[in-house]
Amino acid sequence: MAHSEPTPDALLLQRIQRELIDDYDEELEMEREDWDPLDPAGPAKHAERAARLTYFRELFRLQGELVKLHDWVVATGHRIVIVFEGRDAAGKGGVIKRITQRLNPRVCRVAALPAPTDREKTQWYFQRYIAHLPAAGEIVLFDRSWYNRAGVERVMGFCNDEQYEEFFRTVPEFEKMLARSGIQLIKYWFSITDEEQEFRFRCRINDPLKQWKLSPMDLESRKRWELYTKAKEVMLQRTHIPEAPWWVVPAVDKKRARLNCIHHLLSQVAYEDVGHEPITLPKREHHSDYTRGPIPEEIFIPEVY
Repeated sequence: MAHSEPTPDALLLQRIQRELIDDYDEELEMEREDWDPLDPAGPAKHAERAARLTYFRELFRLQGELVKLHDWVVATGHRIVIVFEGRDAAGKGGVIKRITQRLNPRVCRVAALPAPTDREKTQWYFQRYIAHLPAAGEIVLFDRSWYNRAGVERVMGFCNDEQYEEFFRTVPEFEKMLARSGIQLIKYWFSITDEEQEFRFRCRINDPLKQWKLSPMDLESRKRWELYTKAKEVMLQRTHIPEAPWWVVPAVDKKRARLNCIHHLLSQVAYEDVGHEPITLPKREHHSDYTRGPIPEEIFIPEVY
């Protein structure tokens, strides 16, 4: 009896299931490889597994280089700002997670600012971002940035034409000031297709753990794809300056985008290996008058697992 071809809905469900698995933590995903030894392993399955292992191998290698970069930044007092922009569901958060995953959060931190308060709306536009700029020996990753004005605020009508034009007059000077002060600014735009954004939105709708990512603003932005495209093109044209050029990350394939972005980021900083003294664990001191006091049983959490 001939097997019928999967329906488009069945194929979509299979893609969504694979997508959900891919979004789990990398170490957990690697362990998952051995969960089902009876799973049929045809050529396609072997190819998929080989591709996944290559991804993890490269990811861990690049994360090792990020640790070296991190150590060099601390040792030299270098300051780095990395701006991540792109449409909703373009993969910005995924690459930020992989960059920060192995690093000290006191050295490499993420700034993801909410919508401005009524008070902040009366301030100089860049004022609320300045507080998050790095001190010596710090890296700050902006998950969206001052470029909100050129994107979402323009498209959704949250700024007027005068404010929009003033942003473009000011932002090159603002970024040149950052560069003159010694801050290295790196700007990434994550580029996805119309079809891929729709697919990722559908994945979020079907994943209870990610439905919080779909705000009414995200859904409204989906309708205004063409306006966002026009706003992006104007933004790239008017704010691509030698002191802080834009870099476009093709992001339809999320794993390739992560690896390519991290690889490029590492190439932008002339970091070097920093020597470390060997670490010796000191012996614990014992004192004859030390006794451990009792802890009340009622303050222990239940051991459910």
